[in-house]
This record gives sequence, C-alpha cells and structure tokens, in this order.
Amino acid sequence: MPILEKFILHWKKNFSPLLPPDTSVLLAVSGGLDSVVMTDLFVQAKIPVTIAHVNFQLRGDESIRDEKFVEALGAFYQVPVLTKIVETQAFATEHKCSIQEAARTLRYQWFHELLSPAKGPALIATAHHANDSLETLLLNFFRGTGIAGLHGILPIQGKIIRPLLFARKEELTYYAIEKNLSWVEDSSNESDKYTRNYFRHQLLPSLEKIFPAVQDNLLENISRLREVEQLYQEAIKNYKKKLLKKAGTHWVLSILQLKKTNALPTILWEILQPFHFTAGQLPSIIQLLDAQNGALVLSDTHRIIKDRKLLLIAPIATTTTHLHLLPEGTKQVTTPFGDLQIEQINSPHFTLSQSPLIATIDVSKIVYPLKLRPWKTGDYFYPLGMQKKKKVARFLMDQKLSKIDKEKLLLLENGDQRIIWVVGKRIDDRFKITNHTKSILRIEWKEQQ
Repeated sequence: MPILEKFILHWKKNFSPLLPPDTSVLLAVSGGLDSVVMTDLFVQAKIPVTIAHVNFQLRGDESIRDEKFVEALGAFYQVPVLTKIVETQAFATEHKCSIQEAARTLRYQWFHELLSPAKGPALIATAHHANDSLETLLLNFFRGTGIAGLHGILPIQGKIIRPLLFARKEELTYYAIEKNLSWVEDSSNESDKYTRNYFRHQLLPSLEKIFPAVQDNLLENISRLREVEQLYQEAIKNYKKKLLKKAGTHWVLSILQLKKTNALPTILWEILQPFHFTAGQLPSIIQLLDAQNGALVLSDTHRIIKDRKLLLIAPIATTTTHLHLLPEGTKQVTTPFGDLQIEQINSPHFTLSQSPLIATIDVSKIVYPLKLRPWKTGDYFYPLGMQKKKKVARFLMDQKLSKIDKEKLLLLENGDQRIIWVVGKRIDDRFKITNHTKSILRIEWKEQQ
C-alpha cells in the first residue's frame, strides 16, 4: 500500500478524533527529510496545518539556512509558518542541563504556547518514525529502565502526536525521492558522538549482520511490550488500591500486607515513585519493615516512618509548613523554632512540673501517630482547668503574643485530631493526668534561642 494511503488510514483511525472542528495541526518542521515528508503527507491528505520551526543557533550558517528553507517550504505549500530563535546554549548553562535537553525543553515549551483552544493549532505533530522508536527502546534498555521505558515512542502524549510511527525510515526516503521533495541535511546527524547516532550508524548495522531481521523483530517487540505495559499498569493500579491508604495528610502501608506481596521491590517502587523516592533507596525502605519504631527514610519531599505495624508516608516538615508526624516511640523532634524531647514514664508516681514548657499527658488517652503542626483559624481546645472549649486564636489573643510569636506557635495534635497541647503554653484538659493515670508522656519544649 502506498505510504500516503497508509498515512490517511492511520490518521483517521488514531488521530482524527482528537482534532476539534475548525482547528489545525502544528507541524514541528526542522527541514530534514522526515519533517518534510510529514508536511507533504498532511497537505496531500488535506488536513489543515501550521508549520513551526525553532532556530536553536547551534550550527551557525546551517541554522540560518534551515530557517529560510522552512519558510520557503511553507510558501510552497501555502500554509502558515511560525519561527522562533532561541538561546539554547545560554539556557543549558543557566539550567545546568545538556544541549539536547535544553533544545527539547525550549522547543516544546514554545509549541505548547502556540496551541489555541479555538480555531488555532490544537495538536502538535512531530516526525518521529518507527526507527526513532526502535532507537529509543535501545537507549532506554542500555541505560536501565522500568517497563515503561521499553514501549518506544508513544503515538499520543497529551497534545503531542507522532503520526509517522507506522513507517520505517526507508519508506519515508523512498517517498521523498519518488515525489522529488527537497530537504536539508543536519551535519550533526553524521557524528557518532551522540548515542542515538552511534546506535543508528554502528550498533544496528552490526546486529543486522548477525540477525538480518533485527529491526523488524524489535519493532514487533515494541508492540508486544506496549500490551504488556497495559497489563502491568492495571496490576499496579490494583496493588496501589489494595496497599496504599490515605489517612488525613499522610499515607499508610501495612507491613504485614507488604511482606505477603510478590515482587515487592517493583511494587514498592511504583507506589513510592510519586513521593520522589529513588530506586537506590529501595533496599533501605525494605529494611524498614523489620526496623525499630521511628526509623525513617527521606526523599526530597517526603519521609517513610516505621510505626509499629505500619509504614507512614508524610511530607517533610519545612519552614513554611512545620509539619511533623510523630509515631509511637519518637524521642525527639527538631523544628526551625525549637525541639521537643519526649519521654514515657510508666509509673503513677510523678512530680508535676509547673512550667508551661513541659506537658505531662495521660498515655491512655493518646492515639498515634501524633502530629506537630502550625495552628490555623478554627482550631480549638479545652485549656487545662476549663470545661468549655476555646478558640486557639482567642487564647493567643489573651496571651498577648506578638505576630511573630503567633507565626512560630505549634500545636501537638492527637491521632483523632483533638489538640493535646498548645506547645509551650497550655495542655488540653482532656489529656491531663488524673488519679487513674498509670503511664505518663512527658514532653518538654526547648525553644530555639
């Protein structure tokens, strides 16, 4: 079947439903063979398009040549052309990333800015073809990846579509020659210093000498792996639903359930990845299953805490939130404004302190995990010696605290969301020690000087 017919069938089946009426497709055109063929196919198929070209200023006169060529291409096909010059090298230096990463970021950032919800470009089309997808599979495989890295280039990612993935490079080249199309060559494509070019020029030709059908086999594997990934993601979804439970502002994992789970490292990785934990931390996280209470592992944003038969996942305290989760057995908590020292005394014989910096709490009334957090509007408690509740805001007003002192004030909250202590000020009457108290939690606040 001619490639134009294949393209039209492929478009109608996979992409046409995504394009709203009276809108167009934004074609990412570099001027190379692939993007020129893509442009011609869209025009021949009578699909409305707008051409977009980015001048990355990386190849001197070649970059200027490419920009002028794309403008002429648009004039030839009588379609709109949008161009933009970007400072790729400066962006890479500022953001400490590779040139390739900088170019990709700048390109797609601009493309998305060009999308219009009404009567403008609604989709972004790139000229990636089957060979590009195959090379991506190999790159990810040799770098090391999960199953998601083995599906090659996806045909649809949000507003980005890849309508040429059905075609091999050879088909595109034959079409361009048969149609007498003109294009420009990027000299950097001939350099093997880029890993993708090395695969294209060295690795795959060497493999074809041993396995002549290697490219066909790998492309078939990509198709199979996409189906496998769908089954995998469905299984992961079920595991997450079964294992991960939301509890207020934190999440809970049952240690007993985790120990019964097959392929635990893989399942944990999928569960914890959204909390910014890394694959290298998995051994330490698995060790938490048999660690002492209070043991933890940190990511950039969250922490996992061993709390008896549970693993708790909670945000890391910051200078803006000051949120700390205290599982049973916690001995000390450090905050930007001071430290809590915690001690459990299993004896009814205890001398009470009169200092507001020391709270003595009836252990039998505590529900773990405790939470140390800033106060907020609407909080209330029952101040020691009072039988009626009082808004924390009113209590602080009566204490005549300054605005700065109020901003630094923390509350110790019970696991059932009742306030135990306005830290350093007053405990809640419901948690006080009585004649029936057998075990005491002594908490001392040492304010930072």
